[in-house]
Amino acid sequence: MDTKKNLLAIVGPTAIGKTTLSIDLAQKINGEIISADSMQIYKYMNIGTAKVKKEEMENIPHYLIDIVYPDEEFTVADYKKCAEKCICEINKRGKIPIVVGGSGLYLNSLVYDLNFSKVKPNEEFRRKYNELADIYGNQYIFDELYNVDQATAKRINSNDRKRIIRALEIYYETGKPMSNYNLNFRKETDKYNLAMIGLTTDRATLYNQINRRVDQMIQEGLIDEVKNLLSMGYDKNLVSMQAIGYKEIVEYLEGNMNLNEAIEILKRNTRRFAKRQLTWFKRDKRIHWIDVTRYSSVADITEYIINYIKINGKLKI
Repeated sequence: MDTKKNLLAIVGPTAIGKTTLSIDLAQKINGEIISADSMQIYKYMNIGTAKVKKEEMENIPHYLIDIVYPDEEFTVADYKKCAEKCICEINKRGKIPIVVGGSGLYLNSLVYDLNFSKVKPNEEFRRKYNELADIYGNQYIFDELYNVDQATAKRINSNDRKRIIRALEIYYETGKPMSNYNLNFRKETDKYNLAMIGLTTDRATLYNQINRRVDQMIQEGLIDEVKNLLSMGYDKNLVSMQAIGYKEIVEYLEGNMNLNEAIEILKRNTRRFAKRQLTWFKRDKRIHWIDVTRYSSVADITEYIINYIKINGKLKI
């Protein structure tokens, strides 16, 4: 008897159309959606994160959206714990959990056996580096990380103090960089009947879609959303506020650039982010890629995915 839980993942770069497709798919395979987006977890951050609207959900339950405030910590380990609970409960109801998003670390926490307890916390070390960051700034400890583990530093925001300190902690506790740690303690999970679908298209088409989305965000009120967050007391240096779409508008509001410059930089940064997402996901050979421009409608893509899953037989739908 197969005791494995079902799990379907829909991944791909920003603006590719994951949200619309996942809702159509959920309607047709009796699914419920679990977000794998590291920005949509935050309350009040709606427009800049392209968060799905209530009226767009078509009564499909969505999980792990709006679960923490912008100044609260939420780690990959926290995500793994919450998402696995959702996966279990959705399976118990006889439905299909569909994990949807573009945050590679969030997805990897579910589809790989990542052990988050191999290196135990060292509170004295953390206090020391928090004090250093308080005195000299986050860039000071980030530069130290860059010197000892360049590969990890390139994946971490220079203002993400918690992750910088954790990476340094792993290096000094083990004598090995975190980038090695990730490789040594990662293997593909076998706990799910797993199907992974990746959405892609040619670079020019994707970049045009990204540019249009940014224009739409501005029209929908992204500037007012950022103003509201600042007026609520959320500091511009928070990890959440350093996200693409927010840091650029903060720069505009502080008078460091005009609006057109901010919009163009936002578009450029989003395009670069999409490229990094594709590079990340392309590493996982289990992902079955679909060029969305080869289909005339979302319904056609959904039909293809359902047939693909049935033929491959891992996921029971």
